[in-house]
Amino acid sequence: MPLVSIIIPTYNSARTLEQCLISIVAQDYKDIEIIVVDNNSTDTTKEIAQKYTQNVFNKGPERTAQKNYGIELANGEYLLIIDGDMFIDKGLITECVKLIGKDLNNAGVCVPVSDVGDSYWVKCIAFERSLYVGTQMEAPRFLKKELVKKVGMYPEDIIFFEEFIVPQKIEKLGYNIRLHSENKIYHDYYDFDFMQNLKKRFNYGKTMKAYSENQEEYSDSQLGIGNRLKIFFTNKSFYTKPHLSLGIISLKFIELVSGKLGLFLNK
Repeated sequence: MPLVSIIIPTYNSARTLEQCLISIVAQDYKDIEIIVVDNNSTDTTKEIAQKYTQNVFNKGPERTAQKNYGIELANGEYLLIIDGDMFIDKGLITECVKLIGKDLNNAGVCVPVSDVGDSYWVKCIAFERSLYVGTQMEAPRFLKKELVKKVGMYPEDIIFFEEFIVPQKIEKLGYNIRLHSENKIYHDYYDFDFMQNLKKRFNYGKTMKAYSENQEEYSDSQLGIGNRLKIFFTNKSFYTKPHLSLGIISLKFIELVSGKLGLFLNK
């Protein structure tokens, strides 16, 4: 069976990392290597990681650099890159390997992500993400390493939406990156903080210009509010939960303002 390298960029992930690693160790697919690339955590992230893998490294300054470092170290034929606050279904790796192995032209698998948390805003985010299934707003997370390296890996001057850049470059080479798994990734959002989320969007805005220049063909559809509204309003599911739909619209506009402010002040 082909080796799968699971790369986990971390920063102060002690609260969630063990759950992430336990879900990987519990996979029914056993040809796996775990690579944790930390960014100078000040909590016990590294100590937790070392309980599950010897492949624990330190690299910064941002997660794109961490991802690239992990890719360079990876021995696997395939890559799965997840965050330290995520955990995965037991059969995910088996399913992804089977899907991608059906055709030589297959290069990427989109894995649905389900946000879990108690707050109203997390429920809005989870509902929003479900509306993106099958659209350009869905990024493949399971990829062929050879092709990831061929397209130059992740641009390290970009700190948001970087997960879209590599798959889109692979797709432009003519490969199929739009396979879909039934097994899921779960995103632990129990510590969601509304103001911290806006601060993150502000920081993302600082590299918005770099993303637009790198991904000129896709940037309008992915960064603009218009395309998202089109996705929402043309999806029948959007109207089934009006209390969450209203929250999604509100959150998108507030995040857009935060991002644009970051872009403006960084000029």
